[in-house]
Amino acid sequence: MNEYLERLREKTCRLTDAPGVYLMKNKDGKIIYIGKAKNLKKRVTSYFKENPMHLPKVAKMVENVYDYDFIVTDSEYEALVLECSLIKQHCPKYNILLKDDKGYFYIRISDGEFPRITMEMQKKGKGEYLGPYTSGYTAKLAVEEANKVFMLPTCTKKFPAEFRRNRPCLNYHIKRCMGVCRGRITAEEYNKIISDAVNYIKTGSAESVERMEKEMLDASESLDFERAALLRDRIAAIKKAADTQKIITDCKDTDVIATARNDSSISAAVLIYRNGRLVDKMNFFLGDKEDDVFGDFVKQFYHGAEDIPKEILVEEEFDDMEFVERYLRERSGHAVSVTTRVRGDGARLIALAKSNAGEYLSFKVNRTAKEIIALDEIGKLLGLKEPPKYIESYDISNLGSSGIVAGMVVFENGRPLRSAYKRFSMKDNLSQNDLACMREVISRRFNHYVNKDTDDEGFLRLPDLILVDGGKGQVSVAREVVSEMGLDVPVFGMVKDNKHRTKAIATDGKEISVSDMKPAFFLLTRIQDEVHRFAITYQRSTRKKGLDSELMQVKGIGEKKALKLLKAYKTKKAMKEASAEDIASTAGVSLATAEELLAMLNG
Repeated sequence: MNEYLERLREKTCRLTDAPGVYLMKNKDGKIIYIGKAKNLKKRVTSYFKENPMHLPKVAKMVENVYDYDFIVTDSEYEALVLECSLIKQHCPKYNILLKDDKGYFYIRISDGEFPRITMEMQKKGKGEYLGPYTSGYTAKLAVEEANKVFMLPTCTKKFPAEFRRNRPCLNYHIKRCMGVCRGRITAEEYNKIISDAVNYIKTGSAESVERMEKEMLDASESLDFERAALLRDRIAAIKKAADTQKIITDCKDTDVIATARNDSSISAAVLIYRNGRLVDKMNFFLGDKEDDVFGDFVKQFYHGAEDIPKEILVEEEFDDMEFVERYLRERSGHAVSVTTRVRGDGARLIALAKSNAGEYLSFKVNRTAKEIIALDEIGKLLGLKEPPKYIESYDISNLGSSGIVAGMVVFENGRPLRSAYKRFSMKDNLSQNDLACMREVISRRFNHYVNKDTDDEGFLRLPDLILVDGGKGQVSVAREVVSEMGLDVPVFGMVKDNKHRTKAIATDGKEISVSDMKPAFFLLTRIQDEVHRFAITYQRSTRKKGLDSELMQVKGIGEKKALKLLKAYKTKKAMKEASAEDIASTAGVSLATAEELLAMLNG
């Protein structure tokens, strides 16, 4: 509990209703959180209310607030821009920070008579800098192609100090370097080439080729055939570099952003496409999950970046999306579309980004990406507040009223938790009434939870989701029992098609198809198959035990001989159809005993 809450509440009474940015500070005066607000008074007051329903991370932040400051802006949009800038400047503890061990990248054109073009992680030293680039691969590729196309030196020699000191290196002989070290190129000529290379990086291959083709014609008309040939070769090199960049999508310059979540954490992946091909992938671990984390991530990712594409595909709409679009448009100087897609190539790319985010999250939390995505899909499909971390599933198995049993399996984090599996034998004489059986099983299971009459931890834990094998009837019965006990646990059914495959999730009124949601479909199928296997295995074992006892009623057949017969014939029906001679031979009993056994079985 924050001992300074009363003072903080009193301070908020004097706050303005204007838009702006607020800065939460701890006792040492350090900024621990920065946020923006359309109405400063309403937003800041919400943190210090009595009995607030804060998320855990927000509650922890509020506990550490000693004071706060604020900055009024003219509009909510200005507040957004200022918020991004201040977060970048102060890196507050409780704001979303991009934990991918990367910063922004720059292309540096060094100072001096003979400058070099290199990629740098930060601005250091004199020279001209292009960027920042959000993608390290993009910056690196641009530098490599510029150096290759324009045959620039990449060695560590210093010019002009080391002119003609040694023989030209291998790059010169294989036409990868113009051989500046020979001392035959003037600083003026060299800087003209550097200028062309920088223009190539800035404008791309198409504009560079167009400009160089014009220069080549001018050189040819001026009878400067040596320069015309040099430009011809340079144009060919640019076209060759462009040809090797295979276009794999219609999305020319596009960033694709998606997230993966589990019960406590979230990760993001950004796929970067330039000229229609994937040039880089960036992963981020965003830590604790929050409601507005996606929008915060997008805003922070592009703040300070100059490598902003014309299209940004996102998996979901978020608050301030229009403001972010406007902000990026003003920063980049060109139109920027921030949008989501539900079909077509864009939807496929978003799914790919989501898969990458899941893979990255799996490294952090020791789960597979498919399980994370499947649970996320199931949670969204069923309208749950969180992905269901702990799932219980039930199935009834019977071959007549005397052998009705049920199985309960548990999946935790998308994986079977076999230590928590439970078996139930029906206590009531329920004939073959599956609904009555389901009522008994659910009642017995949750009576243990309500009454706390067991030390079994599996019964003392509430699941995040109950899945019953069956449709509307089973779901209605299970929901009714759970509701009667005053419990709030979502209940759904799993429905199979005529090929015995999971086809839909059943509510108490309709069916929701899952066939188009592959990760969710595969996990639900696995759960349904597992609970069916577990229940029917138990049913068979109880049936064998009953038959075992029945066989031992015949004089001369003990436990070992009964097991021999069960192993050989499997079922009562198969045993009935066998001859007395075969039974006698199999069990090692007399013919008279075998005949007595058959008489009992057929009696």
